[in-house]
Formats: sequence, structure tokens, C-alpha cells
Amino acid sequence: MSKKIIGRVDKVDFPKLGLFGIDVKIDTGAYTSAIHCSEIIQEENGLRCTFNSEVHQNFGKTEIVFNEFSKTNVKSSNGFKENRYKVKSEVVFFGKTYKINLTLSTRDDMKFPVLIGRQFLKRKFLVDVDEENLSYNSKTL
Repeated sequence: MSKKIIGRVDKVDFPKLGLFGIDVKIDTGAYTSAIHCSEIIQEENGLRCTFNSEVHQNFGKTEIVFNEFSKTNVKSSNGFKENRYKVKSEVVFFGKTYKINLTLSTRDDMKFPVLIGRQFLKRKFLVDVDEENLSYNSKTL
């Protein structure tokens, strides 16, 4: 299987989360992928997540309840360890839908609401840091 070339940033869709045209940073330094979540409430029937942002484009107020979730330790770039919720979802690159594990984090103070890490990228993509929006631009061809 040949790997698709992806740039350092892109715009992708998360159809199950009701999020479209979302700016993502391709981060080969990160193992897991992370998505901005403004509110997380663990309830009896699952994990209630609100995807909302005043800062990030296309993050309207979407609320999703995940029936399946786990927790995982994530070490940030500054070496700080954090125990985060992890959920399974889907992401669309180059018109193809892929399964993805996402850790939930408040990212309003970050430039990108989503980081795509190595766990997702491996065996699928090669990163060309000179390029950007290759998946997004392929939609308009």
C-alpha cells in the first residue's frame, strides 16, 4: 500500500462529531491525536462532550455523548503529564474516512484545535513539511 503525502497543516472533516473544515496540525512529535473540547462531563450513560470555541473557526456548539471512552496518560511538549479522556471517531482525509482515536483537551489557547499524531499517521501518510492543505485542496480539483 502506498502512502499519501500530507502537508504540515490541513483542513479535515469529523462527520460523526458534526465538525467540518477543521484546521489540523500534523504533529509527528505527538504520539496521540488531540481535539479541542470545551466541556467534558462524565455521566451514567457516557461522556458528554461539548465541541465549542470562540477562537477556532467552524467549531460551533456541538454536543456529543460517547458511550465508549477510556482514559490515557499524555505527555505534552513541555513534559507535563496529563490524564485525558480518549474517544474513537472518524476523520476524512483526501475523501476517505478513517477511524481515529482522539484525546480530549481544551485547546482554545492553541493555534490549532486539532493535532494529528503519529499513531494515526503511521502506515497511511508521509509528511512533507513544505506543503499544506493537500487533502483540503484535493476536494476542489
